[in-house]
Amino acid sequence: MRKTALIVAGGKGARMNSSIPKQFLLLNNIPILIHTINAFSDLDEILLVLPKEQFNYWNQLCLKYNLNIPHTIIAGGESRFDSVKNGLDEICNESIVLIHDGVRPFISKKIIAKLINTVKKKVGVVPVIKLKDSIRKISNDSTKPISRKDLYKIQTPQCFLSTEIKTAYQQVSSKEFTDDASVFESISGTILPIMGEERNLKITTKEDLEIANSLI
Repeated sequence: MRKTALIVAGGKGARMNSSIPKQFLLLNNIPILIHTINAFSDLDEILLVLPKEQFNYWNQLCLKYNLNIPHTIIAGGESRFDSVKNGLDEICNESIVLIHDGVRPFISKKIIAKLINTVKKKVGVVPVIKLKDSIRKISNDSTKPISRKDLYKIQTPQCFLSTEIKTAYQQVSSKEFTDDASVFESISGTILPIMGEERNLKITTKEDLEIANSLI
């Protein structure tokens, strides 16, 4: 079965206080998004969802940094839900699809392979990592600790059979959908967690970028 990476990169850099969208910021002198695409170079197909107004800039970066990995650029939508749906609509053949945040450049080939080998009919697979910090719920004037024993942070890529996740994305978006797994669960899909990796961080702030540069 074909393996497809669907990379969603719709950031605008607001939390970075940058005029450059975060996916194009430099990590070890190379745009973050190029690192991310390189991670999926062994797959059969890479679909990249970007805001349409960023197409020309991205093409210029590809030339400047000699990115020769074949990929298809797709226009994003008003929300992440719409952007993922636009990407899924471009998948014609039955595939194993891995939906990934464009600003997670450290995803390993080991985790990618484990996701692909674990996914099956009616079962999506997501990488998770255990919470290390203490958790406290704050409501009005009261606070109380929450046990972190069964709490995990969810990462991407999230992996599904293409026909099933495409069906899930035919519905109307909801505020209850926090990620692709929650969309899949809404049509009675089952989510199977696997242990992810701490270094697969999502770069959304200047502090994240500093940490990422220290990992290179």
